[in-house]
Amino acid sequence: MRSTTVLTGIVVASLSLAACTSSGEADAEPTATAAAEPVSDGELVVYSGRSEDLVQPLIDDFQEASGVAVEVRYADTTELAALLQEEGDATPADVYFAQDAGALGAVAKAGLVATLPEDISSAVDAGHTSTDGSWVGVTGRARVFVIDSEQVDQASAPTTAAELTDPEWSGQVGIAPTNASFQSFVTALRVLEGEDAARAWLEDMVANDVQIYSNNTAILEAAQAGEIQVGLINHYYWYRLESELGTDAMRAQLVFPESGDAAGIVNVAGAALMAGAAEDADAIAFLEYLVSEDGQQYFVEATYEYPLVSGVEAPDGLPEIGSLTNTDLDLSDLDSLSETTALLAEVGLL
Repeated sequence: MRSTTVLTGIVVASLSLAACTSSGEADAEPTATAAAEPVSDGELVVYSGRSEDLVQPLIDDFQEASGVAVEVRYADTTELAALLQEEGDATPADVYFAQDAGALGAVAKAGLVATLPEDISSAVDAGHTSTDGSWVGVTGRARVFVIDSEQVDQASAPTTAAELTDPEWSGQVGIAPTNASFQSFVTALRVLEGEDAARAWLEDMVANDVQIYSNNTAILEAAQAGEIQVGLINHYYWYRLESELGTDAMRAQLVFPESGDAAGIVNVAGAALMAGAAEDADAIAFLEYLVSEDGQQYFVEATYEYPLVSGVEAPDGLPEIGSLTNTDLDLSDLDSLSETTALLAEVGLL
């Protein structure tokens, strides 16, 4: 069992401010400074685009150590981004925990988030978090190709998105157009290569009989079963399946795309503090936990993602994250999510 010592310390430090507001003289008038201090009400609402099986154990740890009751609404990251924009200031959400930077950027662009405390926003190195403190990166996730190694030789496997439109791969490539990570890849393609190039690639993929799946897991399972020869997924899905089946049972294998190619972006899962929770000590404590050593180690051990805080080692066997990061891409530029979904609908993939 993971130690909760660090988490307990974080919660105590964060919530002590709230305790101070009720430990003074009963008839003392609050000052302007005191009114702005974070306050705990012992409750927290999280909108999570990260799946329940991935993050509920982490949330359970936080609840146990903090005593804060956490209500979680699980749904697709993109759906939650749209819901938050629809709810606006009336949203019950205190924290938005998203699967990718694009959705976080879209919500921030709509003016729905608070600027994070400095100790949270500075916990993650630039390049893997927002540039303005509107959200913080929590884990890194490399986009990769998964291949059926019984049909595709590793040495001849595609390493760029452009290769997937070749007739050689007709009917043999799996994608998940409704998945937030795939949508972020398409957004990166738009940013790096332009709108016309992104549209042309998508149209060529449709013409090449691309196979549609609901999510990364379904694509990986299809490659493992030999139903497709190539798929686009996040790296950690493969590592999770390998931990269950064992290395020798893995027919599906990973190929890391060519450095700089849009298909191989390192995206992040991250979290934002909603504007209405700017002074919510419980929400702030939860965000502090996500970027604490304990929180980061959870993701390394349980989900095989890249940690983003210095001093925490990545899972064994992964390439160094810096060797995969595209220096020409600012993750803050992935906020044009609505334009990407409109393009996907235009070409018939949504």
